[in-house]
Amino acid sequence: MLREFKQFLLRGNVVDLAVAVVIGIYFGLVIEAFVKDIITPLIGAIGGTSSFAALNFTINGSHILYGDVINAIITFVIVAAIVFFAIVKPMNWLIERSHREPTPDPTTRKCPECLSEVPIAARRCSFCTSPLVA
Repeated sequence: MLREFKQFLLRGNVVDLAVAVVIGIYFGLVIEAFVKDIITPLIGAIGGTSSFAALNFTINGSHILYGDVINAIITFVIVAAIVFFAIVKPMNWLIERSHREPTPDPTTRKCPECLSEVPIAARRCSFCTSPLVA
């Protein structure tokens, strides 16, 4: 049972998934710090406030921190844009490129009578025996 568990853990796709999750988490943290420490203070300086994180209002003694929500939305949009333009678009392009129609075989042609494929050098169709014009 332990041997099977070890085989499961060491399969390529499980290890790849674990690496992807860890890289994704830390990539998100880097983008979050970038947004919180650089982007929102720049936008806040234009808008007249020091940072979005400080934006809040109070209802019945409860503080609603809508500035943190704005930071999270900006972080999400940046991460989604990076994932889309750096991963999804190139993968779609590669998949589309690999599924192109194969070029027709230049050694055959279609018979004008039965539309079957015959060799270019043939003078008569092997399927319907009609004469072929060169």
